[in-house]
Amino acid sequence: MSFCISWNCRGYRSRIDDIKSMINKYQPVCIGLQETFLKSTVSTKVRGYNCTRKDVATEISSSGGVCILTSNLYPSNALSLHTFLQAVAVQVHFKSLRTVCNIYLPPHDTASQYDLNQLMNQLPVPFILIGDFNGHSTLWGNNDTNSRGRQIEQLISDHCLCLLNNNQKTYFHEPSRTFHSLDLAICFPSLYPLLTFDVGSDLCGSDHFPLLLSYAENSVCVTERPRSYIFQRADWSKFSELAEITDTMVQTASINDAVQIFTESILRAADASIPKSSSRPRRLRKP
Repeated sequence: MSFCISWNCRGYRSRIDDIKSMINKYQPVCIGLQETFLKSTVSTKVRGYNCTRKDVATEISSSGGVCILTSNLYPSNALSLHTFLQAVAVQVHFKSLRTVCNIYLPPHDTASQYDLNQLMNQLPVPFILIGDFNGHSTLWGNNDTNSRGRQIEQLISDHCLCLLNNNQKTYFHEPSRTFHSLDLAICFPSLYPLLTFDVGSDLCGSDHFPLLLSYAENSVCVTERPRSYIFQRADWSKFSELAEITDTMVQTASINDAVQIFTESILRAADASIPKSSSRPRRLRKP
């Protein structure tokens, strides 16, 4: 079972049988599709799945478009995004509540850094960002880095995100018979150790391979919360008595040893005089 699939299908209607085959094979919680080429009048019903979509097709031509199919076995809700980008997002409760955002950045369109940053700011954490970014970078397995690639690198850096890609190629350029990496999976740091990344081996009639995100074996999604000091309930008199700071602490040959001794003294006093919050995880709100 895969938690999430991302695939540039290059036409939802023409690839519907392949989409259903993927669903039957991997039983994903959600599947993000790019370049759906859908008009608003076209239905996207798939048994057992709810669809959140954004179409950019006109009455004259079909192009672009994104959607997320979410299994109705898991509570989920679509998020309303205020963006000019081709992007949709859902919150889904699988082990815990998380956000999945699916995006398509056309290769010849200009996506401003401001619009990308605004999109990130609208996504409840923790989130997974999947899609076809049409950017080259050596960070995700290309031989070169172009302007779009540098833009995505900047996005990852500015928002302290983690790249799940592992240099596997995701796109086949038929004219040159070469492989590249254009499709990415990016996540919030807390999700990084929980997820595994893989690329499917079948193009399924497209020129993009599907990305497969699964939970790592033995991963635990509900962990203890870090305990923090409750300073409002501190016994400062006791703290002052226990926190013995003397000249001898810094009269050592090594500054590192002095810092360690000083820090340990402060922490021992704090642990004895300042209560801590519970490590039990917060109750998750339902979407």
